[in-house]
Amino acid sequence: MRKLRVLLGAAVVATTLASSLFMASRNDHADAAVVWNEDFNGAAGTGVDTSKWNFDTGGSGFGNQELQYYTSGTSNVAMDGQGHLVITARKGSGGHNDCWNGTCQFTSGRIQTAGKFTQQYGHVEARIQVPNGSGLWPAFWMLGGGNWPTDGEIDIMEVVGRDPNRLFGTLHGPGYSGGNSYGGTLVAGSPWYQAFHTYAVDWSPNLIVWTVDGKEYFRATPDSLRAAKGNVNWVYDHPFFIILNLAVGGNFGQGNPASLPAESKMLIDYVHVSTSSSTPPPSTSGTALKSNLNGRCIDIPGGTASDGARLQMWDCNGSSAQKWTFNSDGTLRAMGKCMDPAGGALANGTPIQLVTCNGNPVQRFTLSGAGDLVNVSANRCVDIKDNNAANGAQLQLWDCGGTANQKWAKA
Repeated sequence: MRKLRVLLGAAVVATTLASSLFMASRNDHADAAVVWNEDFNGAAGTGVDTSKWNFDTGGSGFGNQELQYYTSGTSNVAMDGQGHLVITARKGSGGHNDCWNGTCQFTSGRIQTAGKFTQQYGHVEARIQVPNGSGLWPAFWMLGGGNWPTDGEIDIMEVVGRDPNRLFGTLHGPGYSGGNSYGGTLVAGSPWYQAFHTYAVDWSPNLIVWTVDGKEYFRATPDSLRAAKGNVNWVYDHPFFIILNLAVGGNFGQGNPASLPAESKMLIDYVHVSTSSSTPPPSTSGTALKSNLNGRCIDIPGGTASDGARLQMWDCNGSSAQKWTFNSDGTLRAMGKCMDPAGGALANGTPIQLVTCNGNPVQRFTLSGAGDLVNVSANRCVDIKDNNAANGAQLQLWDCGGTANQKWAKA
């Protein structure tokens, strides 16, 4: 959703659905563990729960030259008393004269969960009826932070009114954003606005799968992303927050906004976030990795999970900066990022750092029965540099020698 969306520049995999549309079900993931939900059961005319949702407001165009002014009022975002949230795009300025192009032409709503709820991995879905009208641009999506596109964007659902039978599911990241994004589409036999549909992603390490009404139509992996976009980073291994909005016009919405009725309504039945057997959550406990040399633990300095942080030894303290999980893809993770040999190097003396998980095989580590923490690609061991037993000692790759500074145990 974020910026400069034009279809022709994007890498898009298209699927056509010639038969009738899928019927939505509220119970597709009834057996999953729900970790966050919003069912919008308030009385007619009431606003959203502000303990869960924030409003984005203003008429800046939001990087897309959109035509609406986003408000925080119930005239644009409110319950209908029938179990739905309604986001209404209204013609007229609503008294707002400070849009990027002058007097605002529409008002609408955009809500998000930043600072109130984020999720890393799982099943994220919403049951939505999109509005009908050329120039409308409804979206259900997620952002990985405030630094776009570096932090990543996952567009779960976009349907633009000028092409009402086409559903978009898209990734934006560094080197593949805006008109150069990576995603898939599903073309249905009738317009998406004719009924409610359940739009979702199943998100796990190194895999995101888009579904509608429980049917898959696109999937992305680091390998498929790089096959389409070259040597770019997979930036989807950290928490994201949720966004719902109804934009008008803009670089991607385009269409004929002047033809829209006085009110256009996007209805949201619910938003659910769950974990399931197909998308296990990241471990909240993990395990410490204690050295046989000094009894200290592998630690992220200052508990700050910044790319390039040089891993060190520190007194074991039970913090998340020392909680490591061995994942099915071979990665060793803490605080949502991966242990990594700096620069992808495999030689003796290569520093061991923390970076965003990117699918590179050099990020695979295994703990042997003998207590060696081995980088699979290098076939070398994680080693405490210079046999230093003090706090702050740094880690490196080195030929496995069976010494105490290369021996580790889960603690």
